[in-house]
Amino acid sequence: MADLALQRGAIQAAEIPSRAKVLAQLRLKDAGFRYLTRTAAIMVLLLLGGVIIALVIGAVPALQAFGINFLFEQRWNPVTEKFGALAPIYGTIVTSLIAMLIAVPIGLMIAMFLTELCPQWLRRPIGTAIELLAGIPSIIYGIWGLFVFAPFLQQTLQPFLIATFGSVPVLSTLFEGPPYGIGVLTASLILAIMVLPFITAISRDVFDAVPPVLKEAAYGMGATTWEVVRYVVLPYARVGVIGGVMLGLGRALGETMAVTFVIGNAHKISASLIAPGTTISATIANEFTEAVGDLYTSSLIALGLILFLITFIVLAIARYLLLRIERRIG
Repeated sequence: MADLALQRGAIQAAEIPSRAKVLAQLRLKDAGFRYLTRTAAIMVLLLLGGVIIALVIGAVPALQAFGINFLFEQRWNPVTEKFGALAPIYGTIVTSLIAMLIAVPIGLMIAMFLTELCPQWLRRPIGTAIELLAGIPSIIYGIWGLFVFAPFLQQTLQPFLIATFGSVPVLSTLFEGPPYGIGVLTASLILAIMVLPFITAISRDVFDAVPPVLKEAAYGMGATTWEVVRYVVLPYARVGVIGGVMLGLGRALGETMAVTFVIGNAHKISASLIAPGTTISATIANEFTEAVGDLYTSSLIALGLILFLITFIVLAIARYLLLRIERRIG
């Protein structure tokens, strides 16, 4: 017995340095992982700061030359070097808002159908189609919009809108002018098609994350499908839905090639939605390679800075809404 106790003591004494070595290795790995992740996070901040600094430095000549009037001037004349950002800002905001007004309700309805009403055999094909729409490059949307969608609108929807609302006081202004096919409305519809898959996919995933017991309890109390969606699914998943909507809005604000093909690229503000217009990203894409002179180039960079600020404001508002919702939920 004494020999056995001595052997056990010797084994335990030999295991103590081994355990200490293992613990030291684990602590070292944990510290390395912590510093690695912190470095990655700091790199994101440094990249963002570098982008902001580059935009500000590049935009300084234009902002010094035109001042605050750069935001409120509509003129854009490279010959006389007189530039104003109002028309691109107006086109960016209007096309994005119209696209979201169309895409958000349709995307939510598709997500509700997939999660609550869709037969199992149909769910996979529709989900695959949504994922394929999200993966189509924007240049393809632009080519399709210019050669297929715009002529279709020119022959069908735009003449119908002009004839229907031509005598209505307010709506006649929104749909006046010849049916060009291209224009602000066409660009908005293309953007709606492009952001629809993102809103639908994210909404579908957050709807699927709702615990089935909550829905089953509502059905057990006699609630209809609409009541379950309205009072159970949407309140539970509203944070994710808002996140999906803001992701789609960010895509709409920054979209370039598809909008460039179908918006008409006219630096003017028109009350008519079927008239040509322009956006910030379309203006930069069209004119940056042809920009001659420091002031012209600086004006385009200033447009990029404005687009960055618009996107930042949108994301900040989204974050504020999410924080309010989380506080309300507790």
